[in-house]
Amino acid sequence: MATARALLFVLFISFTLICSSSSTPRKTARIYELRKGDFSIKLTNWGATILSVILPDSKGNLADVALGYEGIGPYINGTTNFGALIGRVANRIAGSRFVLNGTAHRLYPNDGKNSLHGGHRGFSRVFWTVEEKVDGEFPYITFYYYSFDGEQGFPGDLNVFVTYKISGPYELSVIMKASPRTKATPVNLAQHNYWNLGGHNSGSILSNTVQIFASLITPVDENLIPIGSISSVTETPYDFLKPQAVGSRIDEVEGGYDINYVVNGNGMKKVAIVKDEISGRQFELWSNQPGVQFYTGNFLDHVEGKGGVIYEKYAGLCLETQGFPDSVNHLQFPSQIVNPGEVYKHDMVFKFSF
Repeated sequence: MATARALLFVLFISFTLICSSSSTPRKTARIYELRKGDFSIKLTNWGATILSVILPDSKGNLADVALGYEGIGPYINGTTNFGALIGRVANRIAGSRFVLNGTAHRLYPNDGKNSLHGGHRGFSRVFWTVEEKVDGEFPYITFYYYSFDGEQGFPGDLNVFVTYKISGPYELSVIMKASPRTKATPVNLAQHNYWNLGGHNSGSILSNTVQIFASLITPVDENLIPIGSISSVTETPYDFLKPQAVGSRIDEVEGGYDINYVVNGNGMKKVAIVKDEISGRQFELWSNQPGVQFYTGNFLDHVEGKGGVIYEKYAGLCLETQGFPDSVNHLQFPSQIVNPGEVYKHDMVFKFSF
């Protein structure tokens, strides 16, 4: 019954999300699949979102390791950002404002007084256009979104592309690009998948082992806004330089992990390794970004997911490579400002094994 209601809701959205101009084409949420052998990824043009990632375990048993909803409908109104492409600026911006080139820009506050993940209608809550889909040995799909000047308060028109590609055996690449058309603007895109390598329905991720190649973090205040300093992880529960079970020290962190790590090294580099000992599945995450948000699903609270599974706190973890949160208000952080004629480029590679 829930599935039928979700389908009807999607059909309703398809017929009602029509702009006032009769020449504007109808926008519909659709599902697309990339497949290479027994490795497959399903996606939708709503939010350029990952719906599922299916791969075998050490015994050859297939499982979906991405948390998500049943059908497309719940993604329209959901607040979890399961699998979504986040922007124009991921994470939080303090006070929903920043100053750029002498002009103050006020954003849509959707996290108390702060802006979170691009505002109440960020890139995760819009229809994207399928620019290209190619099957074959290394299948991929490219989504495109045009973000207009003033959208959610951000300056300038922006062309945004994200490509999801099976780039090798059990390897998923995510390639994000953005180009300002008219004005300088901050850009910080992020891929917000929730992972549970035991399977999306296997319960808590607290027994997963995580290694994060980062010696520093950006500490936050009570609203999860960076205070502007950079601190060492040494002798703190944030130290994952050596593999540690997620739950080994989580009780020492109020609410669970939700913090930006300063990744060691420059360019394309290994960011993290996650392993589920029971299934034998693991992935390495590589990226060219300076930071990664480690989040342990702290705000999941009786969320109904695929197949009626109920996701509770710690049902999945996120590793969102990114620029530093609120860097528009901290000049000492790496800049996220992109000027017309420049191209923002954010690469991620997930290398799965079992």
